[in-house]
Amino acid sequence: MPQRLTLADIADQAGVSTATVSRVLNGKSNVAESTRHQVLAALDVLGYERPESLHQASKGLIGLIVPELSNPVFPLFAQEIEQLLAPTGRTPLLCTQTPGGISEDEYIEMLVDRGVDGIIFVCGRHADTTSDVTRYHRLRERGVQVVTINGNAPTITAPGFTTDDSAAARMAVEHLISLGHRRIGLAMGPTRMVPAQRKRSGYGDAMRAALPDEPLRIAEALFTYEGGLTAGARLVEQGCTAVFCGSDIMALGVVQAVRNAGLSVPKDVSVVGYDDSPLIALTDPPLTTVRQPVSAMCRAAVSTILSAIDGGEPADAEMSFIPDLIVRSSTAPAPSSPHEGS
Repeated sequence: MPQRLTLADIADQAGVSTATVSRVLNGKSNVAESTRHQVLAALDVLGYERPESLHQASKGLIGLIVPELSNPVFPLFAQEIEQLLAPTGRTPLLCTQTPGGISEDEYIEMLVDRGVDGIIFVCGRHADTTSDVTRYHRLRERGVQVVTINGNAPTITAPGFTTDDSAAARMAVEHLISLGHRRIGLAMGPTRMVPAQRKRSGYGDAMRAALPDEPLRIAEALFTYEGGLTAGARLVEQGCTAVFCGSDIMALGVVQAVRNAGLSVPKDVSVVGYDDSPLIALTDPPLTTVRQPVSAMCRAAVSTILSAIDGGEPADAEMSFIPDLIVRSSTAPAPSSPHEGS
């Protein structure tokens, strides 16, 4: 027979008293919303259905459009936003894009048809400098609030929240320079994307400031593992002893490209990623990376869109968040005898 769940089990999982659990389960109002959420989360973690009396009516729908989930940083954004919305009574509608699948515009129409009050865009067309951004302006004209995450194109007027990508690149390059590297490459996604442009700018600034005689070695590819393989191979051929990558997934491709060339990471080539995606610390070797402040950005985005829905007037400006350099084992002092390159 399955073991019966007790108040003590729930209290232990939630980190609260049994009396608090009892008040939540009995629908009492004298419980902080954050505490109530802890208890409900404990029920979910323990695998038990919530009592019918605790099901709350939705206070409205908020769309969440993210790119494909194969890059683990995007599920991280989605999970963080959904967790932040849960205590507010707002129901998130998650839309994920895949190549050849439903387009962003099609998702927008579906969400509008379902009466969403707002949409949060994560790494969408808003970051593409070649994209038609009037879609976002039309949404606001229709009364749908818009918030973006990770890079607004210059022509967008909407609240945006992004990591300071230029600072991220400078951090990575300065770390590699401190280890004695000079031939430092950049494996980057398409330059039409705002985050890629900013990382490229930060990389160039750091290189020119510290190593003005070194050429910039840049390989553009897709923000994917395969893109990292392609870019990494080109940079290894150029004799790079270190590479900063536009994403952790790209960095894993670069690591493999180094190995394909008969070299090793970090003995011959140091590699730095970007994102600090879930499980990235468990790679071989554990990846040095620049961590995006995902939680802080998501809190700001959710707070802003809820305020706008409730009648507030947030500034149509982009707020940048400072990232952190997380040093692990994929970076090491430059080799005394760099491999040959062109």
